[in-house]
Amino acid sequence: MPEEIRIKPHHLVDIVMTLGAGQERYQPHPFGHALNTVAHRVLSDMGTLVQVELGADDICRPCLHNIQGMCDDNIDNSSRPRVPQSKRSWNLRLDRRWCRRLGLRRGDLLTVEEFFRLLRRRAGDIDDIYRELPPDNVASRAENLRRGLDKLLGPGI
Repeated sequence: MPEEIRIKPHHLVDIVMTLGAGQERYQPHPFGHALNTVAHRVLSDMGTLVQVELGADDICRPCLHNIQGMCDDNIDNSSRPRVPQSKRSWNLRLDRRWCRRLGLRRGDLLTVEEFFRLLRRRAGDIDDIYRELPPDNVASRAENLRRGLDKLLGPGI
């Protein structure tokens, strides 16, 4: 049996949103992170176990910006001044919000399907999770999240 995937909640949410936006395949990234391989595992087997991680996860592990478990990448926040410049700070902020919303804690273990069903039940209005982003960006994320979950789990109620 393959080892569980250590993953940040926002990475799983991003995979769903990207699927909802119509992208079903990922290409290797110049930074060397493992989004392409992890997304493939997540989307191809809903029984895969995922472990909630708030630090460097299996996507971050091979990235050139992962320096001893810490992301040293920065975000161009010139058009979004409320978003921290540190990608590590921004990601941790999002992951803590998603954990609160979904009732998860670091180390929790569940299947991909359980995570997606939990996400469908508890995501609700995501404005407060992405409150630093422009409303049209958040609305697009919410629609892509709904579409992605519908593709994965069938149409919601």
